[in-house]
Amino acid sequence: MIPRREFITLVGGAAAWPLAAGAQRPTMPVVGYLSNRTAESDASMLVSLRRGLGDVGYAEGRNVAIEYRFTDGRYDHLSGQLADLTQRKVGVIVLTGGFLQFEEQVQQVRASSIPIVFGVGDDPVRMGLVASMNRPGGNATGVYAMGNELSGKYLSLLHDLVPKAATVAALFEPSVRTNTVLRDARGAAAALGQKLLVLEATTAEEVDAQFARLQQEPADAMLVMGNPFLHTRAEQILALAARHRIPAIYIRREFAEAGGLMSYGFNVAEVYRELGRYGGRILNGEKPADLPVTQPTKFELVINLKAAKAINFEFPPLVRALADEVIE
Repeated sequence: MIPRREFITLVGGAAAWPLAAGAQRPTMPVVGYLSNRTAESDASMLVSLRRGLGDVGYAEGRNVAIEYRFTDGRYDHLSGQLADLTQRKVGVIVLTGGFLQFEEQVQQVRASSIPIVFGVGDDPVRMGLVASMNRPGGNATGVYAMGNELSGKYLSLLHDLVPKAATVAALFEPSVRTNTVLRDARGAAAALGQKLLVLEATTAEEVDAQFARLQQEPADAMLVMGNPFLHTRAEQILALAARHRIPAIYIRREFAEAGGLMSYGFNVAEVYRELGRYGGRILNGEKPADLPVTQPTKFELVINLKAAKAINFEFPPLVRALADEVIE
């Protein structure tokens, strides 16, 4: 976690970043960074992105500038921001945070005149972003993190966490591609003999309302899916889960670090470092068509004992034995 004072410094300078990049454009290449989250939620990830750029010889402010764009969970702002970065003729654009949720935006990427490095949770071949994983063949490449295709794994871990759970609540932000995730989650729950209670939210008020449903429709455990909007509401979701004393699993370790009970997912820092490396390699002259889409090699199970104590919950021995990291 980034100390508060250091984080304020990072975010406080965010307003100046685009201006600085604009001033330096004649003398150094520019990376466009577009996220559907917030500057605050992306702060630690941007540290890793810069490390990746450093791996291939680029240091922000010295020989590369970065134009930062955050839409705070607003999908309707993404296309305009991508168009703006394209007009500014940056050297490469890094897209993260659920940008590619809709067909219109996939088509934007495919038609882009500027190389794209993406981080996606859905299969980029099925989405039509690349021709194949090994030979993307177009103007885009990046990291396929598989976050949206592990519903069965999350439900299995929740079953280990709460073996007698009859009903599992699943919190989603509905979108075009969420239908596939819901289908997989329902199938996994049915295989375990569980009922899946779907909770959908697109605003902070809807998050409150969906948790309030648990008073009339109780659930024994909860799955919080990975989504840029839900990520921006992490503090709210964690507080509500604690208030309702519901054991929950999250797909981003930041939730467990911030007070969530348990998380399982890829190493976020390494994924963003790889995005930075790819961005730098493209600035060095390599083509996206020739850079294979990579996948995370390490997934981590993190449990938080302090969070468990707060809701009077005890981790089963199996889950403690499986944990890669234990937060005391």
